[in-house]
Amino acid sequence: MKKGLFLMGMLLGLMLFCCGCTTNRNPGRPVPLTPIPIPTKGPETVTPTFAPYVPNYDPVDYLMTEDNVKTIGRTYYDRDVRWCGYSGSGVEFFFAGRECTIHFKSDDRYDNPGHEARVAVFVDGERAADFLMDAPEKSVKVIDSGTDTIATVRVVKLSEVSDSFVGLDCVTVVGAISPLSSLPTRIEFVGDSITCGYGVDGEFEKDVYATSNEDCTKAYAYKTAQRLNADYSLVSISGFGIVSGYTATGEKQADKILPPYYLTIGKSDATFGSDLNAEEITWDFDSFRPDIVVINLGTNDQSYCKDEAKRREYIDGYKEFLKTVREKNPDAKIICTLGIMGTDLCPSMETAVREYKEQSGDENITTFLFEEQDQAKDGVAVDWHPSEATHEKAAKKLADFITELLREEW
Repeated sequence: MKKGLFLMGMLLGLMLFCCGCTTNRNPGRPVPLTPIPIPTKGPETVTPTFAPYVPNYDPVDYLMTEDNVKTIGRTYYDRDVRWCGYSGSGVEFFFAGRECTIHFKSDDRYDNPGHEARVAVFVDGERAADFLMDAPEKSVKVIDSGTDTIATVRVVKLSEVSDSFVGLDCVTVVGAISPLSSLPTRIEFVGDSITCGYGVDGEFEKDVYATSNEDCTKAYAYKTAQRLNADYSLVSISGFGIVSGYTATGEKQADKILPPYYLTIGKSDATFGSDLNAEEITWDFDSFRPDIVVINLGTNDQSYCKDEAKRREYIDGYKEFLKTVREKNPDAKIICTLGIMGTDLCPSMETAVREYKEQSGDENITTFLFEEQDQAKDGVAVDWHPSEATHEKAAKKLADFITELLREEW
């Protein structure tokens, strides 16, 4: 009861504050505001009650700065817009008030069908909006309660970086917002189409890949973070590998390897913010220090690595990438995994980790093998990719493995 009264008092005080905080209605150049310190909701559900009359006040615009929102994954703030490329990137914030509208900007691929950015907004964990950025700008109202309310809001880019970026312009609220606190555990997932949730919303042998059927929140990485109540970052590109991208002919696809882009905010054919190119923007590793790095790379390499010499090339390339990951994450536990869409390179991945440990003396690294997908039992998505049922099973096994790993350290 005391907690409910405290939140009620905070929200009513917030209402009075906002009565004097009007701003010109120009979402393109909103006025930055100092956020109100709002308590994060605890594990118990609180349903405050309010006085029947609340004074009228004007909408307020909040920029997507780190003073106002908590960033998710690798984002880039430029000229009052926060750009999101990699799957799962976005922002989240605590909301108190009556209305919440989020304004978005597109990159230069909004008119390229099948490649538009797909975005979702979750309010208190429930999907309140899911749309494609098929226009230069969009505004999406996700809360219109008519009464005073509190909620957590999460904006997530569902589709992957290689197709497009999306810009988070500002938030217009009747009320106020404040960033959520960081969670105790941070996990970075490095991978390919499996991590991106490629084709998970499509049907096998009926649909072809498009951003409209890609949803990283239905894939194992996002689900693992949710199970562990962890902050996350996804660095994943469909078709990419360690030494070769996917090849249908056996010819090496050396231009489709992920290690170079691990150092950037992404890889995309799109430009955004008029003149920005993701490949030229270096990622600041100090902005997100993971406790755990999960690497799931090799599914595409296995289409190339068909003989002993090529598998040796994969092993050596994997070891070089591990050096980079360790350099950028000196204290993180590294988990190397593989197997959902084929186990051909699992022995080579394990060899790479064993040799790396022997040569470096780095013991803060381990391997974990996924079970290969059971297509007959759990179904299959576009282009033989995992169904959500497969992703759910994989997430449970990986979350259990991480839990045991951390328990051993405690």
